[in-house]
Amino acid sequence: MVLGLGNMVIALIGIGAFGLWGFLMLLVKRKIDQANEMLSQARDKWKNTQRDIDAEKRDALLKIKDELYKKRVDFEQEMKRGRADLDRLHQKVNEKYDAIEKRESAIDEMRNELQQKERKLSRMEDSLRADEAKIKTMYSDLVSKLERIGNMTKDEAKQVLLESLESEVRLANQKWIQKVEEEVRQEAKDRAINYLVTAMQRFAAEQVSPHSSSVVNLPNDEMKGRIIGKEGRNIKALEMATGMEFVIGETPEIITISGFNPVRREIARRSLEKLITDGRINPTRIEEVVGQCEKEIDDVIQEYGKKAIIESNLQGVHEDIVSLLGKLFFRTSFSQNVLEHSKEVGLFARMIADELGLDGTIALRAGLMHDIGKAISAEVEGPHAILGSDVAKRCGESPIVVNAIAAHHEEVGFTSIYAPIIVIADTISASRPGARRETLTAYIKRLEALEDIANTFEGVKKAYALQAGREIRIIVEEDRLDDEKALNLARNIARKIEQDLSFPGQIKVNVIREKRAIEYAR
Repeated sequence: MVLGLGNMVIALIGIGAFGLWGFLMLLVKRKIDQANEMLSQARDKWKNTQRDIDAEKRDALLKIKDELYKKRVDFEQEMKRGRADLDRLHQKVNEKYDAIEKRESAIDEMRNELQQKERKLSRMEDSLRADEAKIKTMYSDLVSKLERIGNMTKDEAKQVLLESLESEVRLANQKWIQKVEEEVRQEAKDRAINYLVTAMQRFAAEQVSPHSSSVVNLPNDEMKGRIIGKEGRNIKALEMATGMEFVIGETPEIITISGFNPVRREIARRSLEKLITDGRINPTRIEEVVGQCEKEIDDVIQEYGKKAIIESNLQGVHEDIVSLLGKLFFRTSFSQNVLEHSKEVGLFARMIADELGLDGTIALRAGLMHDIGKAISAEVEGPHAILGSDVAKRCGESPIVVNAIAAHHEEVGFTSIYAPIIVIADTISASRPGARRETLTAYIKRLEALEDIANTFEGVKKAYALQAGREIRIIVEEDRLDDEKALNLARNIARKIEQDLSFPGQIKVNVIREKRAIEYAR
């Protein structure tokens, strides 16, 4: 029983072992199949890769062949171009070589020609030396004969000849100098006209500045009595408060205010107009109104002065100069408002300075301030140009500006080019059409002064002022003055006019010397 059980176990073990062996063999076979399949796939990939590599090799080889072919073609073309360039250079070199050979042959010909000319010149020099010796001998003989014939030595004859030539040269030289001076004067005149016309064309005045009035219109003649007041106390109070004289004449409804200070005259005019409008006229009210008007005028003065500075775009102007510029608004010169005139002078001066390539700001500053002395000339004695320059110097203006102010009426010398520019600009503003009015009496006096100056010189027969005083025509005694003296007379008269008269523009001095010979045939 036990033996049979053991055999059964052995048999079971054997069956299990056989089954295990079969299972293992099955697993091994499966692994072998998988390995064979992977090997086959690997072989296929290797073949595909080999095909791709071969295709890429073929493509790369084709590209290399194409590149080599292109390089070969480019190289051959480059070689052809280089060969063509070399041929052209070779041709140029040959041409230059031929030209050099021609030049060398021409130089040789010129050298031979020069040698021949040198030989000719040497022969001519020898001939000239011989002729010179003959001429010297003949000259000595001629001088000796002339001395015997003229009964004069060589030095005496030379002196006579020199004196004769000196007089002729002096006259010719005088005419040449006159011609040169005229040409220079004309050229300078043309250039000056060009500069001045350019400056004037760039400026246009809106209107002629009105003449400031010192006449007050009354609503009726009864107002005159109220202004005079009992025993004249109102009019006296007005004159005491304003410092002006109130003239009540026979003209109806008009009172004239007279005085030298234009600012005080304006205060008096405004005060009187306010009193007439208010109706209350008594000494106390007069003092109040005059005080109010004085404050108003001070404000107006500052306003006009600042406005002029702002319009001119100037910086660093002293307050005293601003006040003086404002005061110029109430002053006139030959009907021209002095403040407007100062603005014009500044603008003209800047334009002229710009045309000449100078600093326009300095010229504008000097032109605007050139008449500030007129604002204090009623209070301080002295020429307004000098007074204005003193104020400008005290207020810290530059020496150029100070001199330009002082010299604009030529009372002091010029120290810079800006001073004559201010003189020119001042003349332009004063003489432009519509700027100023000249009375008939002043006009006649100016003409008479021109003729009187000419008549003071010796040899003047008659003198006539023509063209509104722009020309003085002088007829001289032809027996007493020759051409040279007539020219000197014209210069001396011109200098005398410049020294003694003040005039805009220029005056032509025309001296006429005429010799007439009259005879009758019978």
